[in-house]
Amino acid sequence: MADDRLIVALDVATMEQLKNLVTTLGDSVSYYKVGMELFYAAGAQTVTYLQEQGKSVFLDLKLHDIPNTVAQGVTSLTRLGAKLITLHSQGGPVMMAAAAKAATEAAEKLQVERPKLLAVTVLTSFDDDAWTAIGGQLPIRDQVLRLAKLAKESGMDGVVASPLEAKAIREVCGDDFLIVTPGIRPSFAAANDQKRIATPKNALADGASKLVIGRPITKAENPQEAVRLIVEEMEAI
Repeated sequence: MADDRLIVALDVATMEQLKNLVTTLGDSVSYYKVGMELFYAAGAQTVTYLQEQGKSVFLDLKLHDIPNTVAQGVTSLTRLGAKLITLHSQGGPVMMAAAAKAATEAAEKLQVERPKLLAVTVLTSFDDDAWTAIGGQLPIRDQVLRLAKLAKESGMDGVVASPLEAKAIREVCGDDFLIVTPGIRPSFAAANDQKRIATPKNALADGASKLVIGRPITKAENPQEAVRLIVEEMEAI
C-alpha cells in the first residue's frame, strides 16, 4: 500500500512524461503534485488523468493576486477535484479569506469535496542571504511563523513551509493544521537548489503532515526503489 503522506512532484512538461512516470511508479505512489511547469503545458487534463488512475492531486499553482481574482481562480480550480490547492500567504488576509469562502461556496454548488487550501510561506529555495537581498526584515523562521498564524486566522487549512519550521508551526497552529513540506531530501539524495532541507524521518518527527519529493524520485535510475527507500525512512518514526 502507498503511503499518502508522500506526494511525488511531477516536474515534467508533457502528458507523455506524466503517464510514463505514473505507470513506472504504479501502486507505490498514491499522491502527486501538479505544478506550474506541467499545468501550464498540459492543462486540466493532468488532474483528470491522475484521478482516473485513482490518484490524489496536489495542485500547486501558488495563486497570488487581488482577492477577487484569486477567489475566482479558486472557484474554477475547485471544479477539477484536486484535494490540495496552493496560494501565497503574502497575498494577505483578505485574499486568503476570499479564497476560503470561494472554495466552500464552489464545492457546495458543485456538490464536490472542498479542496484544502494551503498558504505558501517562504519558499524553500531561500537562505538567509537571498532573504536579506529581497528586503526580509524578520529572520526567515519568524516570518514563516507569522504567515502561518495569519493563514490559519484567515481560513486556510494549512501551509507549505520548509521542514525546518514544521515543529514551530505545529506548536503554534495545532494538530489539525496541515503542514506540507517540500525541501525533503532522503539520505541518499543530493540537495540540488533547495536550501532549507531535512530528511523524511526528521520532517515527520517535527510535525510535517505530508512530504513533497520530486527529483530524488523522478530523476532516480530506479524510481520505484527510491520510493521504497523513502517510505522506509518515513516509517522509521
